[in-house]
Amino acid sequence: MRLFSWNVNGIRAAARKGFLDWFTAHNPDIVSLQELKAKPEQLDEALKSPSGYHAAWCCARKPGYSGVAVFTRQKPDLVAVGCGVPEYDAEGRVLRVDLGDLTVVNIYFPHSRRDLSRLDFKMAFCEYILSWLKKLKAERPNLVVCGDYNTAHKDLDLTHYKTNRKNAGFLPVEREWMDRFLAHGFHDVFRERHPDESGHHTWWSNRKGVREKNVGWRIDYHCVADVLLDRVVDVGHQQEVLGSDHCPVYLELAD
Repeated sequence: MRLFSWNVNGIRAAARKGFLDWFTAHNPDIVSLQELKAKPEQLDEALKSPSGYHAAWCCARKPGYSGVAVFTRQKPDLVAVGCGVPEYDAEGRVLRVDLGDLTVVNIYFPHSRRDLSRLDFKMAFCEYILSWLKKLKAERPNLVVCGDYNTAHKDLDLTHYKTNRKNAGFLPVEREWMDRFLAHGFHDVFRERHPDESGHHTWWSNRKGVREKNVGWRIDYHCVADVLLDRVVDVGHQQEVLGSDHCPVYLELAD
């Protein structure tokens, strides 16, 4: 089973840059998207519900903002939109699908913003989500939590780690939350398999030349619960795929 996750930074913009060609070429089993910036009724059928897939959406109340979707080849046994907190669900950030014994939760974590004006909101969201995921894992142990976490966890996860310690996405409080999240039976499989490797980035600034030089951050993840570790065949990312300021990340699970 091959799972992909991608912050497309606007699904309509990504479509103009080859999203559907990428989708068709990889023939994925599950695709989780973040930052859609559109509602399904604004899209043509190929984007709204790709042929051969079941589509689930969680949209933000605010137009042109946030939003997540999951496309699955197998019909889900359950689709749960949101996490049950109106303040968070109004921003279209959480979507859960159950397929057999597997549960995939697609999350677009808030950004703290450059002036840190949303840091308190982000950390409150993170604390609630951790509690929510712990309960879900107890019920559904074969759990994958994918998406844009908007946090680089380790020094190796961004190019200029020394100068970013006081910046959004690499603050001590954000990284400490990642520590606690992973301590509760979740695994950043990519980092566990590549513990000493730098340069594995999934997001780059739009400033000229930055992506070409691979000056970036790794903030997009597939994290798996303990019981899924033995089923992980491969995990990685596609830095060569354009179409967004993020690149797709993937996870392959054995049946």
